[in-house]
Amino acid sequence: MKADSSGKSYTLKEATVKLMQYCAYRDRSQKEVEDKLLEMRMIPEAREQIIIKLMQEDFLNEERFARSFVRGKFRIKKWGRIRIRQELKLREISSPIIKLAMTEINEDDYRETLIELAEKKLKLLREPNKLKRRKKLSDHLLQKGYEAGLVFDLTSSLIE
Repeated sequence: MKADSSGKSYTLKEATVKLMQYCAYRDRSQKEVEDKLLEMRMIPEAREQIIIKLMQEDFLNEERFARSFVRGKFRIKKWGRIRIRQELKLREISSPIIKLAMTEINEDDYRETLIELAEKKLKLLREPNKLKRRKKLSDHLLQKGYEAGLVFDLTSSLIE
């Protein structure tokens, strides 16, 4: 038995059940699960056993997590591919899985979202100087994680 930050100790079975609930609430990356197990102060052997069990019973699935993450960040937060890819790498998702997950973004929806974001931001910009306005708009879209080529083509066509 090990203790978490609250001082509570968990048996292997209790920790497994707790992590199953944690994963059932929403898809988690393996790194999130490992961090949670570290927080619960589980020994390495127990952590490994729990992760294997979670994978076998499909509570933990990196591809499902990555696909869900991509859909959510694109649809809800309107992030671009670059930002989504960086965030997945931070969560230690492998490149092949990232590549697979990125197929969740439809190309037409992607361009449409970029245009909507640009038009919305443009309405808020009160900069009279065209170059400064274009730079502010570009910076905003780049910060959201959209590719520089797409951003510059769009900002050039919107602000002539």
